[in-house]
Amino acid sequence: MALKQKKSNKKSSQKKDESLFLILHNDDINTFNHVIESLVEICNHDDIQAEQCAYITHYKGKCDVKIGSFNELSLMKDQLHSKGLTTTIE
Repeated sequence: MALKQKKSNKKSSQKKDESLFLILHNDDINTFNHVIESLVEICNHDDIQAEQCAYITHYKGKCDVKIGSFNELSLMKDQLHSKGLTTTIE
């Protein structure tokens, strides 16, 4: 049984290694409401999660708003960019 646990832990860590982060960067242009509404619409955040991400971005300069594969995050990145938000995938 110990061997199975090691294998599943290995698979779990491999899966995490393949995951990337969608990072939202602070700017002096967009309002909190615009950022929050965009995160709810595009990233499927609830209101509280979106508000927390907006505040973290404001005070720390950036916030990882979503985790996933490059293909998933790339579409969200493009949609957020079309709303005037600055994002990167790391």
